[in-house]
Amino acid sequence: MHFVIMGCGRVGSSLAHSLEAQGHDVAVIDQEESAFRRLGSSFEGRRVTGVGFDRDTLKEAGIDDAYAFAAVSSGDNSNILAARVARETFGVEHVVARIYDPGRAEVYQRLGIPTVATVKWTSDQMIRRLLPQGHVPELVDPSGKVVIAEVTVNPAWVGHRISALEEATGARTAYLTRLGSGILVEHDTVFQEGDLLHVATLVSDLPSVERTLDAPPAPSEH
Repeated sequence: MHFVIMGCGRVGSSLAHSLEAQGHDVAVIDQEESAFRRLGSSFEGRRVTGVGFDRDTLKEAGIDDAYAFAAVSSGDNSNILAARVARETFGVEHVVARIYDPGRAEVYQRLGIPTVATVKWTSDQMIRRLLPQGHVPELVDPSGKVVIAEVTVNPAWVGHRISALEEATGARTAYLTRLGSGILVEHDTVFQEGDLLHVATLVSDLPSVERTLDAPPAPSEH
C-alpha cells in the first residue's frame, strides 16, 4: 500500500522506515530538502520537497493513490490543515495528525481526524491508526488466542448502540477512546462520531470482526 507522510523530522523518518520495512510504498514531504538526510541512503521511497498541505505537492507525493496520510511536522496548524486536505479534498480515509497541544487535539478529534498528542506519541500508536486495523494489536494473551485490537468502524454505525456492534460481530468491547480519553461502555452506550473502538476477540475471529464493522450495519441492527 502507498503511504504519504508530511514532515521528515525524527518522527516522520522513523515512521517512514517502519512502514517501508513492512513492505509498503512511502512518500515523504518536507519543506526543507536537507531534512531528507534523516532518511539515509537505504530509504527507497519518494522524497518530495514542498508544503504538505499544497495540493500539487500532495499529488506529486501520490496522494491520489494513498491508503493513508500522516501529518507529523512541527506545526499543529500545518498538520491539521494537511490532514483535512488529504481527507476532504482527496478522500484519503486513513488520516492521522500529530498535535503538540492535547487540548486542541480534542477539537480536531471532533472533526473526525484521529490525533496523537506528542506527549503520548509512540510509533505503534501512529501506525495503528494508519495500517489496516489488527495489524498492530494492542494486547495478545500469552496463549496467542485472544487479542485486544482497535478496529475501523464504518461511519454508518454512528448513532447505534455498542451492544448492536457486539451482537453483529460476536466480539466484546474492551473500551472506547472518545475525545482522547478511554471510557468503559455501558449497555446503552451509543457509538459517536470520532470514537475509536477497541474490541476483545479471538485472534481467529478478528478478520471477520473487521469485515463486519467496516461495512454498514444491517437495517435491523440498531
